[in-house]
Amino acid sequence: MPRFVERIGLAALRVLSPETAHGMALLTLNMGLGPSPGPYTTPLLRTRLAGLDLPNPVGLAAGFDKNATAFSPLTKAGFGFVEFGTATPHPQTGNPEPRIFRLTKEQAIINRFGCENDGMRVIAKRLKRRPREVKIGLNIGPNKDSADKTADYVSVLSHCAPHIDFATLNVSSPNTEHLRELQGKAALTELLGRVMDARAALDRPVPVFLKIAPDLDQYALDGICAVSLSAGIDAIVATNTTVSRNGVHSKEAGGLSGAPLFKRSTRILAQLSLRLDGRIPLIGVGGISCADNAYAKIQAGASAVQLYTALEFHGLSLVGKIAEGVELRLRRDGFANVAAAVGSARNDWL
Repeated sequence: MPRFVERIGLAALRVLSPETAHGMALLTLNMGLGPSPGPYTTPLLRTRLAGLDLPNPVGLAAGFDKNATAFSPLTKAGFGFVEFGTATPHPQTGNPEPRIFRLTKEQAIINRFGCENDGMRVIAKRLKRRPREVKIGLNIGPNKDSADKTADYVSVLSHCAPHIDFATLNVSSPNTEHLRELQGKAALTELLGRVMDARAALDRPVPVFLKIAPDLDQYALDGICAVSLSAGIDAIVATNTTVSRNGVHSKEAGGLSGAPLFKRSTRILAQLSLRLDGRIPLIGVGGISCADNAYAKIQAGASAVQLYTALEFHGLSLVGKIAEGVELRLRRDGFANVAAAVGSARNDWL
């Protein structure tokens, strides 16, 4: 797709409400109108993450396609890996509208969707038809009215595992009541214990990642690292959206993503990297809108990165630009590959 056509399309979508625009974007992708270059890859960019071989380290974060309705075009858009969801055991309508707010000046979004999704059975049926060229993951979580949230994670993992390459445990969305309490040491120990037992019983065990919030203190980070190491988690995703409103003027409730989150999430990433010292790989998420941002996450400690919000402002052509830009920076700084650059400037963020 020519860049000027993408710019026109983005301008047209910004006239619509954010939620309507997002739905139209997914529809447009399924009509074959999005970019489809496939993942940009070179020896410098090839990345191994938690046993997964990725053509490049730039992934799609959960939330862009909650229900895996556009898995085919998204796997052709240039990403090295793609994550769908959050998926819950039963369909969930989420919170009342309006529930997404576009902050154009700040290049940010506030959302309070509340994990709206079609449920694990419908999503699994879609993912059964997925292409195999790009690694696909599923972000999983509990229904908001569940009496046993841990059982919900186990249920979604067990049901969907045959169709995915990794699963991410969402314990950090600010839009499901009490969900972030699962990041506490005792609750997280129980959750990860039961999930990893369920993973061990699968015919094809898949890597399990843990996605955490950017609003954690040092004590909480210590607990998360200790429990994750003990449980054998395959990667930690840092971070989800923030409840902080630093850098924006909106007071709407929900999780803030986009440019204002970049520094906060990268500091958390570096602090995790210091504590874990390579024992668990990290995925950097939050505020990535250019190659400099992605490369900074890698140098702060991330083995791979994910983005979402910036796509709403810059379009899917951004993905290839970031991958190419990361390659140029690796070459400029004399790194043989992504792994060699991981954590190389971590101290800048501590």
